[in-house]
Amino acid sequence: MSAWLTVFIKEVRENARDRRTLASALLYGPLVGPVLFAVMMVFIMGQQRDQAEQVLKLPVIGAERAPNLVAWLVQQGVEVQSAPEDPEAAVREQHEDVVLRIPPSYAEHWSQGHTAPLDLIYDGSRTHAATTVRRTRALLETYGRQIAALRLQVRGIAPEVVEPLAVVDRDLATAQSRTGMLMAMLPYFLILSAFVGGMYLAIDTTSGERERQSLEPLLITPVSRAQIMLGKMLATSAYAGASLMICVAAFVVSLGQIPVELTGFALALPLRTALMIVIVVLPIALLAASTQTVVAAMAKSFREAQTYLQFLVLLPAVPSLVLVVNPMKPALWMVMTPLFGQSALIGELLRGQSVSGAAIVGCSVSTVLVSMLFAALAVRLYQSERLAISG
Repeated sequence: MSAWLTVFIKEVRENARDRRTLASALLYGPLVGPVLFAVMMVFIMGQQRDQAEQVLKLPVIGAERAPNLVAWLVQQGVEVQSAPEDPEAAVREQHEDVVLRIPPSYAEHWSQGHTAPLDLIYDGSRTHAATTVRRTRALLETYGRQIAALRLQVRGIAPEVVEPLAVVDRDLATAQSRTGMLMAMLPYFLILSAFVGGMYLAIDTTSGERERQSLEPLLITPVSRAQIMLGKMLATSAYAGASLMICVAAFVVSLGQIPVELTGFALALPLRTALMIVIVVLPIALLAASTQTVVAAMAKSFREAQTYLQFLVLLPAVPSLVLVVNPMKPALWMVMTPLFGQSALIGELLRGQSVSGAAIVGCSVSTVLVSMLFAALAVRLYQSERLAISG
């Protein structure tokens, strides 16, 4: 049997008995993301649905100055309430989402046919109140258009005169493409699961064995250190890949449990899409293993390696955050860049877009090549006699 295969089997078996490694690879890494994501989606969508369906309660200051407007709002199902004495403080302290103030000059401007002022008091930094503010603004704009049309008709002018354009929205977005917007952070959770899944194995097979003084006897065996490193790195890749596939399966199950009527989006992850995502992101397991092996080999102790690798797992967040803030169509440079390529292609798959085989191959090859560079660096570190020296 090849020496690297012997080392591979040894590491897989030994770490299968380690609870910390198993919990990291099969529990924490792959399951925390899907569960957190599903719970977050249920909470956000449920909250928005409740706000959209519940009766709009609108505190109004100076309601007696615009009785027709207030009566029209009531006809639309709005519950007009008396406003607090200090509306700004009430909104600032989150006692009210929005307050409508009708200034004293409203009646004068209205009677003269001029633009009548209205003050809509709200806090734009509060995302929780966005739905209420949007509903209130839409109602006021609708009332304003109706009054404008009536004024023109009284003067014998067709309302179409002031509306030379009729813009018809033809939204080409599908339920699946809207799902891609909601699940923009899903690539991060998938890539993170690979890094977390192999983290403790990478530490244990280098710094851990060095502290236990079991690495030196292994290095003096008549086996090339390159094969020893290869066996250890592939074992780490196996755990990272297993974590990644469990994470995809967990997303398939968790997203399928979210009621469709709760969201209005196609949040379910089809099996074919899930398989394509596994193919796209699986090379990340090799990249995670190679980088973590290098970092762990450079560390002087188990705790130091653990500290370094905890910062390393933040690396997958960079491309996901960039694509969330600045969504871009996948370009050649992006596809050929590890982590960026996987994040972009996963985003396309989630939106229901077709991804060419050439893009998947190019992304995978570039990731494997970068992994091989880190593996070569790990071989050089394994050639150093300082590797076996603890502390």
